[in-house]
Amino acid sequence: MFSRKHTRAAALGVVGIFALAGCGLGPSTSTVPAVGQGSLEPVEGAEGQELVVTSKNFTEQIILGKIAVLTAEAAGFEPQDMTNVPGSQPVRNLMTSGDADVTVEYTGTAWLTYMGHEQGIPDQQEQWQAVHDEDLGNGLTWGAPGTLNNTYALAVRQEYAEANGITELSDLARVPVEDRTICVESEFNSRSDGLNPMLSAYGLERGAADGVPDSNIAILDTGTVYTATAGGDTCNFGEVFTTDGRIDSLNLTVLEDDRNFFPAYNASPVFNTEFLDRYPELEDRYDEVVSRLTDEKMRDMNLKVDVEGQDPAQVAFDWMVGEGLISES
Repeated sequence: MFSRKHTRAAALGVVGIFALAGCGLGPSTSTVPAVGQGSLEPVEGAEGQELVVTSKNFTEQIILGKIAVLTAEAAGFEPQDMTNVPGSQPVRNLMTSGDADVTVEYTGTAWLTYMGHEQGIPDQQEQWQAVHDEDLGNGLTWGAPGTLNNTYALAVRQEYAEANGITELSDLARVPVEDRTICVESEFNSRSDGLNPMLSAYGLERGAADGVPDSNIAILDTGTVYTATAGGDTCNFGEVFTTDGRIDSLNLTVLEDDRNFFPAYNASPVFNTEFLDRYPELEDRYDEVVSRLTDEKMRDMNLKVDVEGQDPAQVAFDWMVGEGLISES
């Protein structure tokens, strides 16, 4: 049987292979810049101690992973960067096996994907408490949830929203039927927390002449949903993720989920409990960082990587410096 040290070394090798694959515009997996002192203070006993950070391999997770690496360094640890792991389940396995010490995870993902529950919990605090309590039995401890909530939403182009006074999903009901055109991806079209139950929750029936006729709904690829919504020819409303950088780059307005239909996907630091028991101050350091993350700040960072082509490690570093959490070395 491999020791934890050997398993970590093998995992780091795998991550390195993935980091070298591909070319062109896309998320970078370069190392983070050197960290100077900011508001984050070293944890007692951290000097010389390895702390393994992991994350998934899409833009937002790479940025959050780099933020977690920088936090570990600012807290005085020697971070091992195992970010950019392909897939949610491999990251989960690294955490539950003890081969990684910290990640930033979404409450809804843990509840629905890892824990196998059929329905999410819209109340953000209740959802966090539920995953926190259940994961203690898996050797994981959830830090406090951040404001950042990467969940589903409907968006509308800013010009249309302002012209029609639309700010909430409830406003769909007062839009003329012919204007209730909606673009969605195929998964959202059939999910239990997707289009049909969302319309029902807001008093609209799909397929009904006085609700949302089937002819008003277009099923498109994810990226096309954003551009079609911004263009306004195919649809006035489109399915989005609340922290996607394209929301800002395309001047879209996210409608408030005023009836709390969508499940909560708040980002929270998750720790290996055994590791955290040795360094309990670590939770405070990560909570200080994650508490500053909002949908708007995350959209800005995602935009800088996906639209402007900036390096995610540098974007993470610049954000933390801007927040005063760290400084340039």
